[in-house]
Amino acid sequence: NQLSGGQQQRVSIGRALMNAPSVVLADEPTGNLDEQTAGDIIAILKKLAKERQKCVIVVTHSKEVAEASDVVLELSRRSLVEKSK
Repeated sequence: NQLSGGQQQRVSIGRALMNAPSVVLADEPTGNLDEQTAGDIIAILKKLAKERQKCVIVVTHSKEVAEASDVVLELSRRSLVEKSK
């Protein structure tokens, strides 16, 4: 209860990586964070993907998170549609 939202997110990412998964699933990882902390979380996830060769799948409503992604899929009429960047 004493950790900030950003600290809690960082701990969650650390816990998710303890078993060295090849795929990391993140549901709204920046949802309740301020802009600076959200940017930090995005940077951590991108670093994981690039430097540690992880597949990072993020579910989000955030345009900033989507813009930082390599591939964006949108759920439309019960189908996933790739969005151009």
